[in-house]
Amino acid sequence: MNRWIILAVLLAVTGLQGCGRSAGNSSGTSAAGTGSVAQAENDPDDITHEQPKLPTMKLYVGAEEMVAELALTPEQLRIGMMFRTNLADNAGMLFPLPYTQQASFWMKHCPLPLSAAYIDTEGVIQEIHEFEPFNTNSVVAASNNIRFVLETPQGWFQKHHIQPGMAVATERGPLMQTFFRAR
Repeated sequence: MNRWIILAVLLAVTGLQGCGRSAGNSSGTSAAGTGSVAQAENDPDDITHEQPKLPTMKLYVGAEEMVAELALTPEQLRIGMMFRTNLADNAGMLFPLPYTQQASFWMKHCPLPLSAAYIDTEGVIQEIHEFEPFNTNSVVAASNNIRFVLETPQGWFQKHHIQPGMAVATERGPLMQTFFRAR
């Protein structure tokens, strides 16, 4: 029974949004957030301020080192970088997604220009996208094999010569092992 509850919670997370997950609507106009939760809780317009700084972890992106905040709960995933007005040059936010998917992110309520790497289950960057402030058009991954998204200040990947095909790991090891250990 616990597996079914966990599965239901993970499925509810699929509609995350805002400088993070979009509602899955390619037009970016949907107000849905966490899928099975009441519509009022899903509306990104209900969020009026940034979330507190999240726990951080050192990441290795190719040969580069950075510190990333970790969006781990459904609410943290949903809010993401909304309303953030600054981000250190060598900082980011990592979104471990609840399951492998064709990720879709947008910039609702996000005033910062960002770059985002869509990363597969092996920790390999599949795609890098540039996000413009307040753009509500979803940026949908070309691949349906995305398990992590790493948002950084816009241009960070280019500045550090990071390209698709390069690996991302944590100070604790591979991404999947760090965030989704078999229990």
